[in-house]
Amino acid sequence: MIDHRTLYRLPWSLADNPIAWLEPTSTCNIYCEGCYRANIKNGHKPLETVREEIDVFERYRNFDGVSIAGGDPLTHPEIVSIVEMVAKRGYKPILNTNGVALTDPLIQQLKDAGLMGFTFHIDSRQKRPGWKGSSEIELNALRLEFAERVAKVGGLSCALNATVYEDTLGQVPEVVRWAQRHIDKVHVVVFIAFRQASETIRNDLEFLVGEEQVSMTALPYSRSTGKQRLDISSRDVVAEIRKAFPEFSPCAYLNGTEKADSLKWLLTAYVGTPDRVFGYMGPRFMELAQVHHHFKKGRYMAYAAPSVLRAGRSILAGTWPFDRGVRSALKRYLLHGLARPGHAFPRLHMQSVMVIQPIDVLTDGRMNMCDACPDITVHEGELVWSCRLEEQKNFGGFAKVVRKKAEDEPQPVGG
Repeated sequence: MIDHRTLYRLPWSLADNPIAWLEPTSTCNIYCEGCYRANIKNGHKPLETVREEIDVFERYRNFDGVSIAGGDPLTHPEIVSIVEMVAKRGYKPILNTNGVALTDPLIQQLKDAGLMGFTFHIDSRQKRPGWKGSSEIELNALRLEFAERVAKVGGLSCALNATVYEDTLGQVPEVVRWAQRHIDKVHVVVFIAFRQASETIRNDLEFLVGEEQVSMTALPYSRSTGKQRLDISSRDVVAEIRKAFPEFSPCAYLNGTEKADSLKWLLTAYVGTPDRVFGYMGPRFMELAQVHHHFKKGRYMAYAAPSVLRAGRSILAGTWPFDRGVRSALKRYLLHGLARPGHAFPRLHMQSVMVIQPIDVLTDGRMNMCDACPDITVHEGELVWSCRLEEQKNFGGFAKVVRKKAEDEPQPVGG
């Protein structure tokens, strides 16, 4: 059981948020079942358009990092220039990619251009060359390959994310176990619960944009192979992880727009070595990290540098007076060291696990989005949810779920 009142509600808002979600292309080089974006051939935006979208972010949003996504951003022929453009404006560029087009020389080029790090999307529902049919556990070998290539260049953050389906939920703990074994190379792991804009959510509901009924079958996030649960929650994912790691303890969250106790973004942070986890950070630690960064830099923190994350001993030493979880971790670490006379205290690393619970359609038709969502992008000069951008592109507005009247005339019930 997770009580949101015992966690730190991340202080982000639409106007003051750690992330801007930049999409320089709609082109991708593989298919992912859980993707929110239509794959458009030659869907690259010119640099001037990319520059204008960054201008929009700067006009409306105070932010720290820029998630460069798509499509797959590595398909853009001027991706190095885009990274350089973001870095020169004083923001942290992070590439969200499947990694298929990544070469070792390109990693170095991107770092030289100012890249902060990578987020690699790898999961078993991708049509990835050479890995089709692989389980999440088998894909850990591919995850390690990318983590090692990034670590070899050095100085870059490495995050990994995966969509969680009904039939892969049980494999999540093994991905967490793998990540902990490679805590010195992997800094963040993200799990995203699968969602689909199903035409048959319930027989008495349908989709409207304005007063017109629309068919969601035109959108990429309405199609999937076979029936899948559409209600996997962040609580479900944590419950699965706790089967293997009973002490696994989230410390911070974002709630939903319609339900205050929704755990839409659920963050866990811990310190350890490749051999063991010494403890989990509590809510006061995360509050201190966010507030201190905002006080010092004027922005909430998006990504911490690898040099910070491998300074686990300094993190414990500097924050133990403020957080119970940190004190517990420090105590275990000291007892571990004292029990091994003649051995140096091992280097400590910090790692995070994020669980994201996308849009929920409530029983009365209201759509529960992520409040203060970091993944806001730009469409026609305005900020919009990136996970629902295709509705804007196809219908000129966001769809809402409505209840049908008895005479089959729809009647709005919220959204």
